[in-house]
Amino acid sequence: MQLPAAPSALAPSLLAIPVAFGINGAAALADSPLALMLTGLLVSAGLFSIIFFISGGSHFQDPLFCVFVVFSFSSIVDLIISLEEDGFISGFMEVYVREGEPYLRTAHGIMICYWDGIIHYGLYLAMMAAIGQRRNYRNLGLFWLGSLMMSIIVFLLGNLIGKYSSDLSPAFLLNLPYILIPIWAGVRLFQQPRALPCLSPEKVAEEQRKCLYQRPQDVGLVLLLLLIAAFTFFRGMVVLDCPADSCFEYIYQHEPYLRDPVAYPKVQMLIYMFYVLPFFCLCIYGLVLPGCSWLPDWSLVFAGAVAQAQFSHVGSSLHSRTPFPYQTPEDVWWSFLLTNVLYALGPQLLALRCLRCPAFFLPATSASLHGGKKHQ
Repeated sequence: MQLPAAPSALAPSLLAIPVAFGINGAAALADSPLALMLTGLLVSAGLFSIIFFISGGSHFQDPLFCVFVVFSFSSIVDLIISLEEDGFISGFMEVYVREGEPYLRTAHGIMICYWDGIIHYGLYLAMMAAIGQRRNYRNLGLFWLGSLMMSIIVFLLGNLIGKYSSDLSPAFLLNLPYILIPIWAGVRLFQQPRALPCLSPEKVAEEQRKCLYQRPQDVGLVLLLLLIAAFTFFRGMVVLDCPADSCFEYIYQHEPYLRDPVAYPKVQMLIYMFYVLPFFCLCIYGLVLPGCSWLPDWSLVFAGAVAQAQFSHVGSSLHSRTPFPYQTPEDVWWSFLLTNVLYALGPQLLALRCLRCPAFFLPATSASLHGGKKHQ
Protein backbone atom coordinates (compact mmCIF):
# COMPACT_ATOMS: atom_id res chain seq x y z
CA MET A 1 0.00 0.00 0.00
CA GLN A 2 1.32 3.43 -0.94
CA LEU A 3 -0.39 6.77 -0.43
CA PRO A 4 0.37 10.15 -1.99
CA ALA A 5 2.65 12.47 -0.07
CA ALA A 6 -0.09 14.68 1.42
CA PRO A 7 -2.25 11.93 3.02
CA SER A 8 0.81 9.98 4.16
CA ALA A 9 2.09 13.15 5.84
CA LEU A 10 -1.20 14.07 7.51
CA ALA A 11 -2.30 10.65 8.71
CA PRO A 12 0.41 9.99 11.35
CA SER A 13 0.18 13.50 12.83
CA LEU A 14 -3.59 13.24 13.25
CA LEU A 15 -3.09 10.00 15.16
CA ALA A 16 -1.76 12.19 17.97
CA ILE A 17 -5.32 13.02 19.03
CA PRO A 18 -6.52 9.46 19.83
CA VAL A 19 -3.08 8.45 21.10
CA ALA A 20 -3.00 11.37 23.56
CA PHE A 21 -6.51 10.56 24.73
CA GLY A 22 -5.66 6.88 25.17
CA ILE A 23 -2.49 7.52 27.16
CA ASN A 24 -4.30 9.96 29.41
CA GLY A 25 -6.98 7.38 30.06
CA ALA A 26 -4.48 4.77 31.22
CA ALA A 27 -4.65 5.50 34.93
CA ALA A 28 -1.82 3.07 35.65
CA LEU A 29 0.64 5.46 34.05
CA ALA A 30 -0.21 8.24 36.47
CA ASP A 31 2.16 6.96 39.15
CA SER A 32 5.05 5.97 36.87
CA PRO A 33 7.04 8.68 35.03
CA LEU A 34 9.32 5.92 33.70
CA ALA A 35 6.31 4.23 32.12
CA LEU A 36 5.40 7.52 30.47
CA MET A 37 8.84 7.74 28.92
CA LEU A 38 8.73 4.14 27.68
CA THR A 39 5.28 4.76 26.23
CA GLY A 40 6.63 7.75 24.35
CA LEU A 41 9.42 5.65 22.90
CA LEU A 42 6.97 2.94 21.83
CA VAL A 43 4.73 5.51 20.17
CA SER A 44 7.73 6.88 18.24
CA ALA A 45 8.70 3.40 17.09
CA GLY A 46 5.13 2.77 15.99
CA LEU A 47 5.14 5.99 14.02
CA PHE A 48 8.19 4.94 12.03
CA SER A 49 6.46 1.66 11.16
CA ILE A 50 3.30 3.45 10.06
CA ILE A 51 5.28 5.90 7.93
CA PHE A 52 7.09 3.11 6.13
CA PHE A 53 3.84 1.20 5.57
CA ILE A 54 1.75 4.03 4.14
CA SER A 55 4.54 5.46 2.01
CA GLY A 56 5.87 2.15 0.78
CA GLY A 57 9.39 3.46 1.40
CA SER A 58 9.10 5.85 -1.54
CA HIS A 59 9.88 8.96 0.50
CA PHE A 60 12.85 7.45 2.29
CA GLN A 61 15.05 8.67 -0.53
CA ASP A 62 15.00 11.83 1.60
CA PRO A 63 15.25 10.72 5.24
CA LEU A 64 14.13 14.16 6.40
CA PHE A 65 10.60 13.18 5.30
CA CYS A 66 10.51 10.66 8.14
CA VAL A 67 11.83 13.26 10.60
CA PHE A 68 9.18 15.79 9.59
CA VAL A 69 6.36 13.25 9.93
CA VAL A 70 7.44 12.21 13.43
CA PHE A 71 7.94 15.81 14.51
CA SER A 72 4.55 16.77 13.07
CA PHE A 73 3.03 14.15 15.38
CA SER A 74 4.68 15.80 18.38
CA SER A 75 3.51 19.21 17.12
CA ILE A 76 -0.10 18.10 17.36
CA VAL A 77 0.61 16.75 20.84
CA ASP A 78 2.08 20.13 21.82
CA LEU A 79 -0.94 21.95 20.41
CA ILE A 80 -3.20 19.71 22.49
CA ILE A 81 -1.11 20.48 25.59
CA SER A 82 -1.31 24.24 25.07
CA LEU A 83 -5.05 24.19 24.40
CA GLU A 84 -5.63 21.99 27.44
CA GLU A 85 -3.51 24.16 29.74
CA ASP A 86 -5.41 27.26 28.61
CA GLY A 87 -8.72 25.54 29.34
CA PHE A 88 -10.05 25.13 25.80
CA ILE A 89 -10.11 21.30 25.95
CA SER A 90 -9.61 18.66 28.64
CA GLY A 91 -8.89 14.97 29.14
CA PHE A 92 -6.00 14.54 26.71
CA MET A 93 -2.52 15.19 28.15
CA GLU A 94 -3.22 16.03 31.79
CA VAL A 95 -1.55 12.90 33.16
CA TYR A 96 1.57 13.26 31.03
CA VAL A 97 2.06 16.93 31.87
CA ARG A 98 1.41 16.47 35.58
CA GLU A 99 3.61 13.42 36.07
CA GLY A 100 6.09 13.67 33.21
CA GLU A 101 6.81 17.31 32.35
CA PRO A 102 5.15 19.74 34.81
CA TYR A 103 7.23 22.64 33.45
CA LEU A 104 5.01 22.58 30.35
CA ARG A 105 2.38 24.19 32.57
CA THR A 106 4.42 27.39 32.79
CA ALA A 107 3.64 30.32 30.54
CA HIS A 108 6.81 29.64 28.56
CA GLY A 109 5.92 25.98 28.18
CA ILE A 110 2.47 26.87 26.87
CA MET A 111 3.87 29.41 24.41
CA ILE A 112 6.45 27.05 22.90
CA CYS A 113 3.71 24.42 22.56
CA TYR A 114 1.54 26.90 20.66
CA TRP A 115 4.47 27.77 18.37
CA ASP A 116 5.31 24.12 17.76
CA GLY A 117 1.69 23.16 17.18
CA ILE A 118 0.98 25.97 14.71
CA ILE A 119 4.13 27.36 13.08
CA HIS A 120 6.31 24.24 13.15
CA TYR A 121 3.39 22.06 12.09
CA GLY A 122 2.72 24.31 9.10
CA LEU A 123 6.40 24.17 8.16
CA TYR A 124 6.40 20.37 8.41
CA LEU A 125 3.41 20.10 6.10
CA ALA A 126 4.96 22.51 3.59
CA MET A 127 8.31 20.69 3.59
CA MET A 128 6.72 17.26 3.31
CA ALA A 129 4.64 18.46 0.38
CA ALA A 130 7.79 19.83 -1.25
CA ILE A 131 9.56 16.50 -0.78
CA GLY A 132 6.62 14.66 -2.32
CA GLN A 133 6.69 16.99 -5.35
CA ARG A 134 10.49 16.93 -5.64
CA ARG A 135 10.71 20.66 -4.99
CA ASN A 136 13.38 22.57 -3.08
CA TYR A 137 12.57 23.24 0.57
CA ARG A 138 15.99 24.43 1.75
CA ASN A 139 14.87 27.91 2.80
CA LEU A 140 11.91 26.62 4.78
CA GLY A 141 14.17 24.05 6.39
CA LEU A 142 16.74 26.61 7.51
CA PHE A 143 14.02 28.79 9.08
CA TRP A 144 12.63 25.72 10.87
CA LEU A 145 16.11 24.70 12.01
CA GLY A 146 16.75 28.03 13.74
CA SER A 147 13.31 28.10 15.29
CA LEU A 148 13.45 24.58 16.70
CA MET A 149 17.01 24.86 18.00
CA MET A 150 16.28 28.13 19.81
CA SER A 151 13.12 26.67 21.31
CA ILE A 152 14.66 23.47 22.63
CA ILE A 153 17.91 25.03 23.89
CA VAL A 154 16.14 27.67 25.98
CA PHE A 155 13.61 25.10 27.18
CA LEU A 156 16.18 22.51 28.28
CA LEU A 157 18.57 24.97 29.92
CA GLY A 158 15.71 26.71 31.71
CA ASN A 159 14.50 23.38 33.07
CA LEU A 160 17.98 22.41 34.24
CA ILE A 161 18.77 25.63 36.14
CA GLY A 162 15.32 27.03 36.94
CA LYS A 163 12.89 26.27 39.73
CA TYR A 164 11.74 23.06 38.02
CA SER A 165 15.21 21.50 38.11
CA SER A 166 14.19 19.35 41.09
CA ASP A 167 11.08 18.05 39.28
CA LEU A 168 12.84 16.48 36.30
CA SER A 169 11.72 12.93 35.53
CA PRO A 170 12.78 10.27 33.01
CA ALA A 171 10.29 11.82 30.56
CA PHE A 172 12.70 14.75 30.31
CA LEU A 173 14.96 12.51 28.22
CA LEU A 174 12.32 12.49 25.47
CA ASN A 175 13.52 16.00 24.64
CA LEU A 176 17.06 14.88 23.74
CA PRO A 177 16.15 13.84 20.16
CA TYR A 178 15.08 17.45 19.61
CA ILE A 179 18.74 18.40 20.01
CA LEU A 180 20.42 15.55 18.16
CA ILE A 181 18.08 15.13 15.19
CA PRO A 182 17.94 18.85 14.23
CA ILE A 183 21.76 18.98 14.25
CA TRP A 184 21.85 16.08 11.79
CA ALA A 185 19.00 17.60 9.79
CA GLY A 186 20.79 20.96 9.69
CA VAL A 187 23.89 19.35 8.20
CA ARG A 188 21.75 17.79 5.47
CA LEU A 189 19.94 21.06 4.78
CA PHE A 190 23.19 23.00 4.38
CA GLN A 191 24.45 20.30 2.02
CA GLN A 192 21.47 20.72 -0.30
CA PRO A 193 22.17 22.86 -3.39
CA ARG A 194 21.07 26.47 -3.27
CA ALA A 195 18.50 27.83 -5.70
CA LEU A 196 20.76 30.36 -7.45
CA PRO A 197 19.05 33.30 -9.18
CA CYS A 198 19.46 33.91 -12.91
CA LEU A 199 21.89 36.81 -12.69
CA SER A 200 24.65 37.67 -15.12
CA PRO A 201 28.16 38.42 -13.81
CA GLU A 202 27.71 42.00 -15.02
CA LYS A 203 24.56 42.44 -12.95
CA VAL A 204 26.28 41.04 -9.85
CA ALA A 205 29.32 43.27 -10.37
CA GLU A 206 27.09 46.31 -10.82
CA GLU A 207 25.21 45.58 -7.60
CA GLN A 208 28.38 44.95 -5.63
CA ARG A 209 29.97 48.22 -6.78
CA LYS A 210 27.28 50.20 -4.99
CA CYS A 211 28.35 51.81 -1.74
CA LEU A 212 26.16 51.57 1.32
CA TYR A 213 24.67 55.06 0.85
CA GLN A 214 23.54 54.03 -2.65
CA ARG A 215 21.44 51.22 -1.12
CA PRO A 216 18.84 52.96 1.08
CA GLN A 217 17.19 49.69 2.13
CA ASP A 218 20.49 48.40 3.42
CA VAL A 219 21.10 51.68 5.26
CA GLY A 220 17.79 51.22 7.04
CA LEU A 221 18.63 47.63 7.87
CA VAL A 222 22.04 48.58 9.25
CA LEU A 223 20.49 51.25 11.48
CA LEU A 224 17.82 48.83 12.68
CA LEU A 225 20.39 46.13 13.41
CA LEU A 226 22.51 48.62 15.35
CA LEU A 227 19.53 49.50 17.53
CA ILE A 228 18.66 45.83 18.01
CA ALA A 229 22.27 45.00 18.89
CA ALA A 230 22.35 47.78 21.49
CA PHE A 231 19.06 46.56 22.98
CA THR A 232 20.39 42.99 23.04
CA PHE A 233 23.47 44.07 24.98
CA PHE A 234 21.37 46.15 27.38
CA ARG A 235 18.99 43.30 28.23
CA GLY A 236 21.91 40.95 28.63
CA MET A 237 23.39 43.31 31.22
CA VAL A 238 20.01 43.55 32.92
CA VAL A 239 19.77 39.79 33.55
CA LEU A 240 23.41 39.77 34.67
CA ASP A 241 22.34 42.08 37.53
CA CYS A 242 24.11 45.18 36.31
CA PRO A 243 23.97 47.75 39.15
CA ALA A 244 23.21 50.69 36.83
CA ASP A 245 20.02 52.61 37.65
CA SER A 246 18.69 52.16 34.11
CA CYS A 247 19.00 48.37 34.39
CA PHE A 248 17.31 48.33 37.80
CA GLU A 249 14.46 50.49 36.54
CA TYR A 250 14.00 48.41 33.41
CA ILE A 251 13.79 45.01 35.11
CA TYR A 252 11.27 46.23 37.70
CA GLN A 253 9.14 48.65 35.68
CA HIS A 254 9.32 47.43 32.06
CA GLU A 255 10.16 43.71 31.90
CA PRO A 256 9.78 42.16 35.36
CA TYR A 257 9.39 38.79 33.62
CA LEU A 258 13.19 38.75 33.33
CA ARG A 259 13.24 38.11 37.11
CA ASP A 260 10.96 35.06 36.92
CA PRO A 261 12.64 32.13 38.74
CA VAL A 262 11.66 29.71 35.94
CA ALA A 263 14.90 30.99 34.33
CA TYR A 264 13.65 30.81 30.73
CA PRO A 265 13.80 34.60 30.18
CA LYS A 266 17.28 34.84 31.70
CA VAL A 267 18.57 32.00 29.52
CA GLN A 268 16.95 33.64 26.50
CA MET A 269 18.62 37.00 27.10
CA LEU A 270 22.01 35.39 27.65
CA ILE A 271 21.71 33.44 24.39
CA TYR A 272 20.80 36.69 22.69
CA MET A 273 23.82 38.42 24.18
CA PHE A 274 26.48 35.78 23.57
CA TYR A 275 25.30 34.28 20.27
CA VAL A 276 22.73 36.49 18.52
CA LEU A 277 24.53 39.77 19.22
CA PRO A 278 27.76 38.67 17.45
CA PHE A 279 25.64 37.53 14.51
CA PHE A 280 24.00 40.95 14.26
CA CYS A 281 27.47 42.50 14.10
CA LEU A 282 28.43 40.08 11.32
CA CYS A 283 25.22 40.96 9.48
CA ILE A 284 26.17 44.64 9.52
CA TYR A 285 29.55 43.66 8.10
CA GLY A 286 27.82 41.58 5.42
CA LEU A 287 25.59 44.49 4.43
CA VAL A 288 28.54 46.85 4.07
CA LEU A 289 31.01 44.62 2.20
CA PRO A 290 29.88 42.53 -0.82
CA GLY A 291 30.36 38.81 -1.41
CA CYS A 292 29.35 37.46 2.03
CA SER A 293 27.73 34.34 0.59
CA TRP A 294 27.07 32.88 4.06
CA LEU A 295 24.62 35.62 5.00
CA PRO A 296 21.46 34.48 3.10
CA ASP A 297 21.52 31.02 4.69
CA TRP A 298 22.35 32.11 8.21
CA SER A 299 19.92 35.03 8.08
CA LEU A 300 17.14 32.45 7.62
CA VAL A 301 18.39 30.38 10.55
CA PHE A 302 18.51 33.38 12.88
CA ALA A 303 15.22 34.75 11.55
CA GLY A 304 13.54 31.53 12.66
CA ALA A 305 15.37 31.56 15.99
CA VAL A 306 14.48 35.15 16.87
CA ALA A 307 10.86 34.80 15.69
CA GLN A 308 10.31 31.80 17.95
CA ALA A 309 12.14 33.38 20.87
CA GLN A 310 10.26 36.66 20.70
CA PHE A 311 6.87 34.95 20.39
CA SER A 312 7.59 32.88 23.49
CA HIS A 313 9.06 35.80 25.44
CA VAL A 314 6.28 38.27 24.67
CA GLY A 315 3.54 35.70 25.17
CA SER A 316 4.99 34.52 28.48
CA SER A 317 5.38 38.08 29.75
CA LEU A 318 1.66 38.70 29.24
CA HIS A 319 0.25 35.23 30.01
CA SER A 320 -1.84 34.70 33.12
CA ARG A 321 0.27 31.67 34.14
CA THR A 322 3.17 34.02 34.85
CA PRO A 323 2.96 35.12 38.53
CA PHE A 324 1.53 38.62 38.79
CA PRO A 325 4.75 40.28 40.13
CA TYR A 326 6.56 39.15 36.96
CA GLN A 327 3.89 40.10 34.43
CA THR A 328 4.44 43.17 32.26
CA PRO A 329 2.70 46.19 33.85
CA GLU A 330 -0.29 47.41 31.84
CA ASP A 331 1.00 50.99 31.65
CA VAL A 332 4.06 49.89 29.61
CA TRP A 333 2.32 47.36 27.36
CA TRP A 334 2.59 49.48 24.22
CA SER A 335 6.27 50.31 24.62
CA PHE A 336 6.99 46.69 25.55
CA LEU A 337 5.16 45.36 22.50
CA LEU A 338 6.68 47.94 20.16
CA THR A 339 10.29 47.23 21.17
CA ASN A 340 9.87 43.45 21.09
CA VAL A 341 7.98 43.40 17.78
CA LEU A 342 10.68 45.57 16.19
CA TYR A 343 13.28 43.24 17.67
CA ALA A 344 11.59 40.26 16.02
CA LEU A 345 11.04 42.13 12.76
CA GLY A 346 14.69 43.03 12.15
CA PRO A 347 15.98 39.50 11.35
CA GLN A 348 12.89 38.81 9.22
CA LEU A 349 13.53 41.91 7.10
CA LEU A 350 17.18 40.93 6.74
CA ALA A 351 16.29 37.42 5.56
CA LEU A 352 13.72 38.82 3.14
CA ARG A 353 16.26 41.25 1.73
CA CYS A 354 18.79 38.45 1.22
CA LEU A 355 16.25 36.27 -0.56
CA ARG A 356 14.75 38.92 -2.83
CA CYS A 357 17.97 40.68 -3.88
CA PRO A 358 20.83 38.19 -3.41
CA ALA A 359 23.21 39.66 -6.02
CA PHE A 360 25.15 41.68 -3.43
CA PHE A 361 25.97 38.52 -1.46
CA LEU A 362 27.01 36.27 -4.34
CA PRO A 363 30.72 35.55 -4.72
CA ALA A 364 32.08 36.57 -8.10
CA THR A 365 33.09 32.99 -8.99
CA SER A 366 29.58 31.65 -8.44
CA ALA A 367 28.08 34.40 -10.54
CA SER A 368 30.55 33.75 -13.36
CA LEU A 369 29.82 30.03 -13.34
CA HIS A 370 26.10 30.58 -13.33
CA GLY A 371 26.36 33.12 -16.11
CA GLY A 372 28.50 30.74 -18.16
CA LYS A 373 25.95 27.95 -17.83
CA LYS A 374 23.19 30.30 -18.83
CA HIS A 375 24.90 31.25 -22.11
CA GLN A 376 25.86 27.72 -23.11
